[in-house]
Amino acid sequence: LRRLMNLGQIIQSHALSFFYLSSPDLLLGWESDPARRNVFGVMATEPELARGGIRLRQFGQEVIEHLGGRKIHPAWAVPGGVRSSLSTAGREQIAKRLPEAKKTILETLALFRQLLESFQEEAHIFGNFSSLFMGLVGADGTWEHYDGRLRVVDSGGNIIADRLDPSNYRDFIGEAVQPDSYLKSPYYKPLGYPDQSQHCRLENGLYRVGPLARLNICDRIGTPLAEAELQRFRQYRMSNSSFFYHYARLIEILTCIERIELALDDSDLQSEQLRARADVNQLEAVGVGEAPRGTLFHHYKIDETGLLTYVNLIIATGQNNLAMNRTVAQIARHYIHSPEIPEPMLNRVEAGIRAFDPCLSCSTHAAGKMPLHLKLVGADGQLLDECYR
Repeated sequence: LRRLMNLGQIIQSHALSFFYLSSPDLLLGWESDPARRNVFGVMATEPELARGGIRLRQFGQEVIEHLGGRKIHPAWAVPGGVRSSLSTAGREQIAKRLPEAKKTILETLALFRQLLESFQEEAHIFGNFSSLFMGLVGADGTWEHYDGRLRVVDSGGNIIADRLDPSNYRDFIGEAVQPDSYLKSPYYKPLGYPDQSQHCRLENGLYRVGPLARLNICDRIGTPLAEAELQRFRQYRMSNSSFFYHYARLIEILTCIERIELALDDSDLQSEQLRARADVNQLEAVGVGEAPRGTLFHHYKIDETGLLTYVNLIIATGQNNLAMNRTVAQIARHYIHSPEIPEPMLNRVEAGIRAFDPCLSCSTHAAGKMPLHLKLVGADGQLLDECYR
């Protein structure tokens, strides 16, 4: 039941990222009018694709609602299990929506492969650099989102570390603090904190998490249609390009749909054995899972009464922080050729960040505008241009 919930969450989150936030750039162009370069512009020019994307996200949300009672923040997963099973009506409704969802994602994957022909430059510029990749895999190396052990691979696909126990995350993940950000910068401890002056060095601890990382670290994805697509993905040999987060997201939607289809025949989904109950029996624990945006660490300590005394969360957006910074620098170096920041270049900076699908929109807010402030500074430290979005 928890696995099914997470599959629904991955579908709705990935659909939001691709269809609502990123497809306007891909379908309408980087230089198109900002007033129409949004999901409403996609609705006007590609109504069937927009409708399919909205329906696909709705499908993921309905999976969540059928399990948890509501689409947003259901109070359903509890210590020891869940509050309720999947009803017969809920199972039937999910099964009814599966063929449409599968058709939409297969058509979108075919379209994305066509679009790649037009975006070779972006694929080589948007965060294309050597780094490590980290995420969970199953015992046999299969794509995993709920359980398993951590694997770290390098930019060539070589396994650097395998079957790492998430409970010992502090042995291999460091958390640096930079003076210009409230966001911590995690790094792979055995290789050390990245040397910021050497922006393309491999021998440092910079790593990426999320859909691209999960496809780079797994041996196989585990469902037939997604496995065939994974092999196409790997033929592009662009596993270091953050632009390919979009492609990875679509492949993960497909495997989630296939896994939901297989799971619906499991009688445990309608079991009433839902929860194990216990008093305090351990004062410290670490939980790790794969959120849509990447690996998520939860570390808690409690006292004998169950009150929290210590909490540490390492979220995917934080783990991608260094990589996002490097992506922005790479885009700026390629597209800025004057002391001004042109609007299309500003949009490319946004698109480079959007490829990671960070949760910054949830954690930073500005009334009536996007909280983006971009400065162009010359080699002498003089401010040349700045803009807000």
